[in-house]
Amino acid sequence: MKKIIYPLFTLIIFVASSCKKDFFDINENPNAPTDQSITPSLLLPRALHNVGSRMATTYDYAALWTGYWARSGSYGPSNEQESYNLTNGFQAGQWSGWYDNLSDINLMETKSAESGEKFYQAVAKTLKTIGFMYLVDQYNNVPYSKAFDFQGNILPAYDKGDAIYADLLVQLEAAAALFRDAEVTPGMQTADIMFGGDTELWRKFVNTQRLKLLIHESEVVPAATVTTVIAQIAADGAGYLGAGQTASVQPGYAVSDGQQNPYYNTYKSTALGVVDSYNRANNYVLNKYRSTANTVFTDIRYQYVFSRAATPLNGNIYYGYNYGEVIPNSDPKAANSSDVAGPGLAKSATQPQWVFTSVESLFLQAEAIQRGWIPGSPQSAFENAIVESYTWLGVPAAATTARAYIASGNPLSNYAAAPDKLRAIVMQKYLSLIGINNFEAYVDYRRLGVPTDLPLSLAPSRASNVIPLRLPYPQNEYNYNATNVAAEGTVNPQTSAIFWDK
Repeated sequence: MKKIIYPLFTLIIFVASSCKKDFFDINENPNAPTDQSITPSLLLPRALHNVGSRMATTYDYAALWTGYWARSGSYGPSNEQESYNLTNGFQAGQWSGWYDNLSDINLMETKSAESGEKFYQAVAKTLKTIGFMYLVDQYNNVPYSKAFDFQGNILPAYDKGDAIYADLLVQLEAAAALFRDAEVTPGMQTADIMFGGDTELWRKFVNTQRLKLLIHESEVVPAATVTTVIAQIAADGAGYLGAGQTASVQPGYAVSDGQQNPYYNTYKSTALGVVDSYNRANNYVLNKYRSTANTVFTDIRYQYVFSRAATPLNGNIYYGYNYGEVIPNSDPKAANSSDVAGPGLAKSATQPQWVFTSVESLFLQAEAIQRGWIPGSPQSAFENAIVESYTWLGVPAAATTARAYIASGNPLSNYAAAPDKLRAIVMQKYLSLIGINNFEAYVDYRRLGVPTDLPLSLAPSRASNVIPLRLPYPQNEYNYNATNVAAEGTVNPQTSAIFWDK
């Protein structure tokens, strides 16, 4: 499996080039990189930045499939993506990108265990659970237990997705214990570009990640596992990420080529002025913000996740498209439509890059309360999560405006009247994570069928295909790890489900 063994070598070569545009030069002497010079403190900021960047900018396909975004009128169709007829080249960077970063994180864990630096060891364990969660949620079975045993298993076998999830929970319990015992030095505080060495916030992050894993596998997870993990979280005592406690990375983003905030740089504008003219608002989600009684927008968050058209036509200040549609040449173009980097998401080119938002955390807690896993009022948790969404986006008088929306009678915000309260919570989560965590919407759609009325692509080439259940393994696996990937049998993205997808 050659792709997995490249990361460290690539890292050393990259360092040797002494690239001026990169944030993290991890050797004082770029001409003589050594194993000793690559320390946990030098690996950590790069790893954190890469995790944030991947989560923020590589899941546009999920946003397109789940009704968040659509292709603008300035572009022709993307046949493979819009037909759902996937090849082994589709999104292959998901595999290589996560394994590249996970290799560096694994190196950080190994080195910190050898040196007895519990803080770095705990961070590495935590970050590995994020990467492997995304890999499982896209591919199901993947190399895990032998993924980094380069000498003994150059061609690693695949572990079962459910077994990986089970061990990720074990690793998070170990990380929580390490954080409780960790001694944090000023150097660690500097290297930790997310929490500045605050171990209590890291423990909240660990607990919220544990809850997220349980929620993802909610339809299949044994009750005993839920009981055990929730008890471990309670015993830890730190709780979950709460209101105002978004986990974000800030390596020193600057208005300079290659150094801007990843989301802003990808979906708003690069430092050189190149703008995203492809991704635009989807009419499906725009209409979800409208009242069912009339055509007036009752949920103003659309003004914060999407932008006003640069050149509106016929008074259409917020203009979207339908995913996969054949767009006539006479239709509005990119400049006449709403981009996906609204003022609530792309506040500035130098803003921190979110990794795990308080909004998502509160909705996860609301679902857990609704399921009876943790104590509390599900309605209060549901409404507090909506308020946090408005606050996070920077809506003026956020609490008042959000409470007015909740009380408006809109079926999407009316918990008391919802016939299926669990799916009502997840639907509000869907409306609250646009652009923030596009992939979570893809997870929720597969595990619960929310939104229930999500339209399929309008592409003429779609035929009978539906939104794929997973990604196909990348071609490089068939080229370099043929025996082990073949052992997974025939993979059909239309019918081969992730283990938690029932």
